[in-house]
Amino acid sequence: MPNLKDILAKARAREHTVRICLAGDVAAEVDRLEAELAGLSQWQQESLADKNPGLELAEKIKAARERMKEAEVDFTFRALGAKAWSDLVAEHPGKDSDESWDAESLAPALVAACAVDPEMTPAEVDELFEALNFGQRQQLIDAAWQVNGEATTIPFALHASAILASHTEGK
Repeated sequence: MPNLKDILAKARAREHTVRICLAGDVAAEVDRLEAELAGLSQWQQESLADKNPGLELAEKIKAARERMKEAEVDFTFRALGAKAWSDLVAEHPGKDSDESWDAESLAPALVAACAVDPEMTPAEVDELFEALNFGQRQQLIDAAWQVNGEATTIPFALHASAILASHTEGK
């Protein structure tokens, strides 16, 4: 039976990474191109010389999606220890007695405190939040909450299990 020192030697804080696409303009381009492509659903080839105009649009969509992937940035968060969590919450008390903390001020502070790659100061989080939309900000906030609030369990990996089963005849 392991002792506590052995257990603590193995313990690692939970981490979680989210990818944020910073190319909002390219996302809009993809939306526009996909709408244009959807509008061609009634196109029919009238002669062998006719080329499907959807092919050119599909190529443009593919190129734009690649630019979006290149504009993605990984943000990695690590859970705070019990004291660091308690201290951070204490720095952001609720506005009334019903609230344990002020979620509005705690959220960006939590992002800064948990960000390990890239590391960010509270001022840098504020600057980043000015450049992001609400959904992107929420992704970062959710990741910081998740890394601190969810237990670490071994997830079931459906795709990996299916691939392995197909190579081992289900055994």
